[in-house]
Amino acid sequence: MRTIKLGTSTLEVPVIAVGCMRINSLSKSEAERFVRTALDEGANFFDHADIYGGGACEEIFADAIQMNDDVREKIILQSKCGIRKGSFDFSKEHILASVDGILKRLKTDYLDVLLLHRPDALVEPEEVAEAFDTLQSSGKVRHFGVSNQKPMQIELLKKYVKQPIVANQLQLSITNATMISNGINVNMENDSAIDRDGSILDYCRLHDITIQPWSPFQYGFFEGVFLGNDKFPELNQKIDEIAAKYNVTNTTIAIAWLLRHPARMQPVIGTMNIERLKDCCKASDIYLTREEWYEIYRAAGNVLP
Repeated sequence: MRTIKLGTSTLEVPVIAVGCMRINSLSKSEAERFVRTALDEGANFFDHADIYGGGACEEIFADAIQMNDDVREKIILQSKCGIRKGSFDFSKEHILASVDGILKRLKTDYLDVLLLHRPDALVEPEEVAEAFDTLQSSGKVRHFGVSNQKPMQIELLKKYVKQPIVANQLQLSITNATMISNGINVNMENDSAIDRDGSILDYCRLHDITIQPWSPFQYGFFEGVFLGNDKFPELNQKIDEIAAKYNVTNTTIAIAWLLRHPARMQPVIGTMNIERLKDCCKASDIYLTREEWYEIYRAAGNVLP
């Protein structure tokens, strides 16, 4: 598995992150096999959140991987906190309590990465800074990042937070590529020119923040997958054509499209299907040509100016 540096840190991570949001849908034996397969593929970066399965996903993962000190040294763990029922909470008290709960469920003493999960309108960055300092000094968290945040929100945090923001988890796929499209359609009077996120793609590249695309196969907001979907005939035809050229599946090409972008992204895959997991990992070895990348982009309905 090809690796990249996570943000400005020295942490080497695989280009594919294994999302564990649905691991509670597996039986104990299925979960064990899934985790073992991921490790065999070199995908040892596992993404969690305290709300996934109400915390059960972290517990199931720890049991599936048979967590102990030896295992812990071989994996990279990321989790997220801040979403509560009906609200968001980036208070110092909630962040610290959340991390303690995460560590207990994952049966570990530390997280490699902690992300703030979606923006909190009532955030007091001074409190976040205090929480991060406490977590770092105690050794409970080694690196910090955010999720679904735009540049000025990150800048506000950085005014007080001294730790580097190493990652930003954002929704991005071939069919949800507005952060790419608005950079192509500069000074145009079409919908694709609308900047909905404050040029977050360029901002993250400028500040060496690793973008972690979530839902890389989804269109809309969890409306469904675009692969094999009759709503996207031209896109699927083009992906299938390129997949045949490389002798891989359409799943591999969908991830390879993200990895081809020079921002050096780390897609978070959410599949619990072992064969699809393997197909995603194969994207690490595929390097699409510039022409192929743009052909896929246009086939998704995007028009170049």
